[in-house]
Amino acid sequence: MLAALIFGMGWHRALTLETLLRHRATLQAFIEAHALLAPALFIAIYIAVVALSIPGATVLTITSGFLFDTLIGGFCAATGATLGSIILFVAARSAFAEVLARKAGHLLGRFAEGFREDAFNYLLFLRLVPIFPFWLVNLAPALLGVSLSSFVAATAIGVIPGAFAFAFFGSGLDSVLAVQQDAFMACVKAGDAGCKLDFDIKAALTPKLFVAFLVLGLMALVPVLVKRLRARQAG
Repeated sequence: MLAALIFGMGWHRALTLETLLRHRATLQAFIEAHALLAPALFIAIYIAVVALSIPGATVLTITSGFLFDTLIGGFCAATGATLGSIILFVAARSAFAEVLARKAGHLLGRFAEGFREDAFNYLLFLRLVPIFPFWLVNLAPALLGVSLSSFVAATAIGVIPGAFAFAFFGSGLDSVLAVQQDAFMACVKAGDAGCKLDFDIKAALTPKLFVAFLVLGLMALVPVLVKRLRARQAG
């Protein structure tokens, strides 16, 4: 119900870099005044976004680095992503299973064989290589019978590289947006409702970064491939 309200009201559209720039001064002032409370609130917001399957986890992770720098930001993003994923996983195995299964639809079939082979390593691969939507990787294991312990372990380990990589990107966002920021803020001060930041969030996932994630993911699949090879040899 809460997720439906958020989408119905369009509040999920506020998770953009434009929103971050509009309220940057206010956010930084709050962080300076509440050094301990601010990260805790950020983690709570991250947990809610992930648990409710609201698009914007990547933007939030970049924002964590922008607001708190790489180390604290990465920690906040990894913690929020892990805890939010666990909440969604538990919910998906409860009374909401049918509703969430319909949302995942035919995509569940793509994951079934991998989870049967080796749930932990396959889920670790999906965490490390950002191919599928984050919400889908949270739902599929729950609906396909993966144990809670395997889910928690693979998620906690798997989100760390991406969390710190995108937080690192966010920590240098000032230099990336320097050319555009003056024009954007001038537009905002002029009261123009159509102000846009000319920045593609996909720029954060550079080819080198994607290759790094892919290598980590392939390493996670090695035990699965070895087990399959041994089974064929035994057969």
